[in-house]
Amino acid sequence: MTLAASTAAKTNGSARERRCIVTGEVLPEAQLIRFVADGENRIVPDLAAKLPGRGLWVKADHATIAKAVAKNLFARAAEAQVKADADLPNRCEKLLLASLRNSLGLARKSGELILGFEKLDQALRSPNPPAVLVEASDGAEDGQRKLVGAALAGGHAPFVIGCFSAHELDLALGLNNVIHAGLRAGRSAERLVLDARRLEGFRPVKPLAWNGFSGRNHLNRAGQTPQREG
Repeated sequence: MTLAASTAAKTNGSARERRCIVTGEVLPEAQLIRFVADGENRIVPDLAAKLPGRGLWVKADHATIAKAVAKNLFARAAEAQVKADADLPNRCEKLLLASLRNSLGLARKSGELILGFEKLDQALRSPNPPAVLVEASDGAEDGQRKLVGAALAGGHAPFVIGCFSAHELDLALGLNNVIHAGLRAGRSAERLVLDARRLEGFRPVKPLAWNGFSGRNHLNRAGQTPQREG
């Protein structure tokens, strides 16, 4: 199963579903954030959905979480006097970013990352391309456009993450001057995509050069750009 198919299965039906306490939508857990009340009855995010206590699920979106706080919807759903701080949406965003950085660091330590423009350019033209690309947000657009061309030439549509600066990538990976990185399909890539898709509800994730491309799209073998979804 490809990364796109595997991740789609996790986010579109095969995973457990929950109801958002704000919108009433029933969504896969991967599109939501779980919250619980801590020992002081304060609402805290539980990204991994492992903390004890009654889970309160909210769509992974800054505005939706902010509405839950403003309208006291956590207390209504919990049927208890719980307190949700106004900075809860920003806290969720920071935790998602930290989770992405941690996953990148683990992938680096396990030797799974493809690093550097030349290696990625070749990999994107190969039969076994990277499923995820990580592009420094302050990297040169010319390099990004060339990798777009390599993906088109190979008939591939990797999921692209571009929400970290080169300095932030250096810190996450323990390296210097990281601009381009890639990861082939597997558990590490799936973790990155799931967190990145949740992060899209808080900030732009893809670099402008890759606008219209994601792991949810597919390029045909002739290298033509597919129609955008929605």
